[in-house]
Amino acid sequence: MAPILGPAFVAAIAYVDPGNVATNLTAGATYGYLLVWVVVVASLVAILVQFQAAKLGMATGKSLPQLCRERLPRWGTRMLWVQAEVVVLATDLAEFVGAAIGMRLLFGMPVAISAALTAVISLLMLELRRQGRTRRFELMSAAALLLVGAGMLYDIVVVGHQSAAGLAGGLLPGLDGAGSLVLAMGIVGATVMPHAVYLHSALVQGRGMSTDAVRRSPGLVRRALRLDCVLALGVATVINVSMIAFGAGFGAATGGAWTGDLVAAHGELAGRIGGLAALAFAVALLSSGVSSAGVGTLAGDVVMQGFLGWRISPYLRRVLTMAPAVLALTLGVPLTGLLVASQVVISLGVPVALFLLVWFCRDRSLMGPLVNAPLTTRVAGVAGAVVATLGVSLPFTLLF
Repeated sequence: MAPILGPAFVAAIAYVDPGNVATNLTAGATYGYLLVWVVVVASLVAILVQFQAAKLGMATGKSLPQLCRERLPRWGTRMLWVQAEVVVLATDLAEFVGAAIGMRLLFGMPVAISAALTAVISLLMLELRRQGRTRRFELMSAAALLLVGAGMLYDIVVVGHQSAAGLAGGLLPGLDGAGSLVLAMGIVGATVMPHAVYLHSALVQGRGMSTDAVRRSPGLVRRALRLDCVLALGVATVINVSMIAFGAGFGAATGGAWTGDLVAAHGELAGRIGGLAALAFAVALLSSGVSSAGVGTLAGDVVMQGFLGWRISPYLRRVLTMAPAVLALTLGVPLTGLLVASQVVISLGVPVALFLLVWFCRDRSLMGPLVNAPLTTRVAGVAGAVVATLGVSLPFTLLF
């Protein structure tokens, strides 16, 4: 099982990116623990989705975009590629914004320079994988995931104002007006990420098992993939819940003066709690942005190579995908607004990825012994439909 473990930790970085940080902190600061249940339910759906993506890659030896290119008309594949590229660009935007904020808070860097430095660091991470050091890349992703969690957990402890009863109460479904509904939809949209689905189906390939070997040991493969997804996304779930708890505690500590703004959080922490708390927050945010930027670059390569059969230099791709983010940051576009806009665009790609995933995983001729059981297909279909509906509804709710 050991060679199969690891890819889920790379995909899990997408679940703690700066979009998640902004959404969860705002939810905690404005509504306390009310939306903890949304994080938990969305994370359970994410585990199911990523398990399906990994199983598809192992059963076929191909990524989800590659299967689309082989089995769908050329015009359909081109349309899918366009929407997937837009999703990757929006994802890059959120990740660069988070990293730029983190570097500005830590080092006082201008946001444009921060974005360029983020691109360089993400490419250095990817170089490990290009040189065949896949395990090191996965270990770095796991370390980044734990660093984000450590920063958040430290701030929870030093800020205080936590309530075990309140956290337990947040596990019960409930909303409080239109504002909480919008945030709940944002949490769902920021949790189930289309680019993570495409990427995970590619990462599981070349794990020391041929397609024939996979099909001869379906039980072993299922157990390994299930363990990988539960461990990695379980850690991501704890981190996302800790973000809401931190937001709730710090909102209470400031008497409601802080409402979730990322830049303001650093100053408030430094002034009210101390420099170490502010440092932990900035490091967690920077780790979230930089690591997710590397994962986003890799996802972009999987998308282009899969849907079109093209492969370009990751360095050129990074320059192309970072250009909109650097331009927006240089022009001084409000950072929080950029994060919200990116999540709106990403949410539009959720229905496409989930539909394709469930459609292929139900095909016995394609999946062999790893085909979904009918009950799994129904559960995944219903969960995907709910997530897709919320994702598509989010832009209209925000605009109107």
